[in-house]
Amino acid sequence: MLVAEDARTARTTRFGYAFIGILLIAVNLRVAFVSVGPLLIAISTDLGWSSSAAGLLTGLPLIAFAVFSPAAPGFARRLGLNRALWGSLLLLAAGILARSVPVDGAIWGGTALLGVGVAFLNVLLPALVKRDCPDRISQVTGLYTAVQGAVAAMGAAVVVPVAHATASGWRLSLGVWAGLALIAMAVLAPWVRRESTASASAEDPAGRYRSPWKSALGWQVTVFMGLQSMGFFVLMTWLPSIENDQGVPQAVSGIHTSVFLFVGVLASLGAGALLHRCADQRLMALTASLLAVSAYLGLAVAPQLSLLWSLIGALGGGTTLVIALSLFSLRTDHHDQAAALSGMAQSVGYAVAAAGPVAFGALHDWTEGWTAPLLATAVLMLVQCVMAVLAGRSRVIG
Repeated sequence: MLVAEDARTARTTRFGYAFIGILLIAVNLRVAFVSVGPLLIAISTDLGWSSSAAGLLTGLPLIAFAVFSPAAPGFARRLGLNRALWGSLLLLAAGILARSVPVDGAIWGGTALLGVGVAFLNVLLPALVKRDCPDRISQVTGLYTAVQGAVAAMGAAVVVPVAHATASGWRLSLGVWAGLALIAMAVLAPWVRRESTASASAEDPAGRYRSPWKSALGWQVTVFMGLQSMGFFVLMTWLPSIENDQGVPQAVSGIHTSVFLFVGVLASLGAGALLHRCADQRLMALTASLLAVSAYLGLAVAPQLSLLWSLIGALGGGTTLVIALSLFSLRTDHHDQAAALSGMAQSVGYAVAAAGPVAFGALHDWTEGWTAPLLATAVLMLVQCVMAVLAGRSRVIG
């Protein structure tokens, strides 16, 4: 009886510390790169950049996500999951500080470095949830997704006032986010010291588990992840321009974007709370994907109701993001395999996400209107519906 009680206490303690670690990591997942957007004009003016150079800076983290995500599982196997997460936070903090240094080229190198750090964190966090919170995967995923979204929205709101209030301007305003990574590293340092690299690498080697790259289910999850990411980034990138062409003032469009992000946070929380009650994920994934279809069709047919369609899109996007991240754990047998699926899906997913807004804009320029790109995206959201049903079935890669 005493042994059983001690085991329960140990599990509770492990869950509690892992939960704190998950939230601390989640705080750092988006704010470092989304906070660049509001300062882009100031950065471009200060450094004498063209619009294309400025656009490349905002796209560089997504490129890093696509390129380096597949390397994260191997990084974790060599160091152990806890140490790999801590090392990724170190890369993130170093990148944030480096991009704020007034040295030629530092902003590019720092942005690339923080992109690698966030790419590794994005991939490995679902593996941590799989290992330490196996009975609460959807709830924990929904909560950490909401936290990263809320902190990102806050960061985007405060960077401009901070830049205007300090002599260092945009450099200090971007550099302060290293503090969040350093706090997480300090709190999680004891967690890392308890992990043995040797035991971590010897325990359940990934070779025992089927590679998601060779699995139809792995590709279904990956395509679902990529399409839902593309749908979100297309709407985030182009909604203000669509609204401006409808006569919506820029200030009002900015408010709509903030509301879009806030509703997405609420949707993530709701999805996490509800998902574990379902026998599988098909119904929720399909319903949320149909909301995305409706948002794009609505913008094409009745763009004057853009706020309504953006809210519908936010509900769908916030829900599908939690489902996609949860699938990395729900469709695998072990946290090493979850990391491999996460790396695969996020590599392909962010490549699609980076290309989506570019293709959308090119189709707009070619057709000289928004209807064609909106309808084309709606068709891709229908493909997402098919992937939602396939990936949502209750099974594992094996």
